Amino acid sequence: MDRIWAPWRIGYIKKPRRKERGCLFCQSLKSRRKSFLILKNEYSFALLNSFPYNNGHLMISPKRHIAKIEDLNEQEALDLFKTLKEAVCLLKKTLKPEGYNIGMNIGAVSGAGVLGHLHLHIVPRWKGDTNFMPALAQAKVISQSLADLFQELKKNRRP
Repeated sequence: MDRIWAPWRIGYIKKPRRKERGCLFCQSLKSRRKSFLILKNEYSFALLNSFPYNNGHLMISPKRHIAKIEDLNEQEALDLFKTLKEAVCLLKKTLKPEGYNIGMNIGAVSGAGVLGHLHLHIVPRWKGDTNFMPALAQAKVISQSLADLFQELKKNRRP
């Protein structure tokens, strides 16, 4: 049997779980270090997903707490896309992915984990980044810790 080592996960496993109060995205604006906030613009921001589908999985959200895309004003919509563009450039420079999955889950039936605050997902992709683990073991192996990736992304941000 092959063994897959991910020793950095032990801190996550042993850490006691407590239910966070309030909105994940609104809270992340208040606590920059804890939330892995990586980009911040006038009306939107980007942070690392703490439960990534792939290394470098970012979420981009308006600063204003809104649930519906139609409630974005023009400045927020443009700024959201500006932040998405900056995030793609940052990921390209840092991780050099070969492609991206970019999208929104709006509503519970779409799989949205956070219903009250609109957000985009950007997932970097590489040829061969899918394998037997998700299909057979319902597990995904992420090869880099969030803290290490956060530091690497910070280093490559535009001033």
